[in-house]
Amino acid sequence: MSERKVDLHLIHEVQKGNKRAFDALVLKYQYKVFRLVSRYISDPSEVLDVTQDTFIKAYQSLEKFRGESGFYTWLYRIAINTAKNHIISQGRKVPAVDFELTDVEQFMAKNTSKDYSAPERTLMCQEMEQLLYTVIEDLPRELRTAIMLREVENLTYDEIAAIMGCPVGTVRSRIFRARETIEKLVQPMTDH
Repeated sequence: MSERKVDLHLIHEVQKGNKRAFDALVLKYQYKVFRLVSRYISDPSEVLDVTQDTFIKAYQSLEKFRGESGFYTWLYRIAINTAKNHIISQGRKVPAVDFELTDVEQFMAKNTSKDYSAPERTLMCQEMEQLLYTVIEDLPRELRTAIMLREVENLTYDEIAAIMGCPVGTVRSRIFRARETIEKLVQPMTDH
């Protein structure tokens, strides 16, 4: 049975009144939601509260879940909105960037080889990370969101399309344009 079918089975069980089925969904996705929320909120106790609020909202809205997207895609939207609403309720400004430097490091680890044996290489890697961080931060929001969902969250094109509310072709185009821009600006440093 595929992961999506397992989720749908659990959701149908919850909709029939089986609360233990929702506990299984929470156990399955709590770490992912916690990690996602921690991109917006730094205080661990607030992250826990917002993660819990996300699952409460998901439980209360589960009757509306139609299965057109994956459960995590749907939960992801709830988590982001809950985190942003929490930040606003605290009188703080929602960050313009949807990721942290740790995500950039993960992105770099996937897409470049690092050799820390020489101080020059270490410095170059640090400079590349900073450049990549700046390049991604400067991307238009829709390109930045698409590339981060793909490269950091490892979501499928279909899941990204559902989250962003656009066709899969548009997602592919945005990811291609984001990669093209990143490569064009980072390439000169990798040619050394």
